[in-house]
Amino acid sequence: MLSQAEIGIIIRMWESIAPRAEEFGAEALFRMFTTFPHTKTYFAHKDISENSPFLRSHGKNVIDAVGLGAKHFNTLTTTMAQLSAFHAYILMIDPYNFKLLSHCILVTLSSWKGDEFSPEAHAAWDKYLSALSAVLAEKYR
Repeated sequence: MLSQAEIGIIIRMWESIAPRAEEFGAEALFRMFTTFPHTKTYFAHKDISENSPFLRSHGKNVIDAVGLGAKHFNTLTTTMAQLSAFHAYILMIDPYNFKLLSHCILVTLSSWKGDEFSPEAHAAWDKYLSALSAVLAEKYR
């Protein structure tokens, strides 16, 4: 469970990322596709090259969802229920990919935020992204 201080860290950092969600999301997704090539299989029909229009658009959608969850952390399960069902029943995404993307988001945060991405911020974001991944994977059980 996240403390109020940790939620505060996430919200403050999110506010600085939100205006650049498209760029941030594209970078995080590109990291995932590069580092974990098997995750590209779901996007074989799309242009997922670095900074492609699709990658930027989908990256924004992903990061906007991360931000929505952060703003509604206390109701994360209900906030993300529709997205969880969509990924499980329609897209049939391997739920392990949520953990891989979470890792890539952490790396991107570190790259973007430098010293602001303190050990406390890292721990808070890691806990939040782990909770988000678990919620997104709930429908697979």
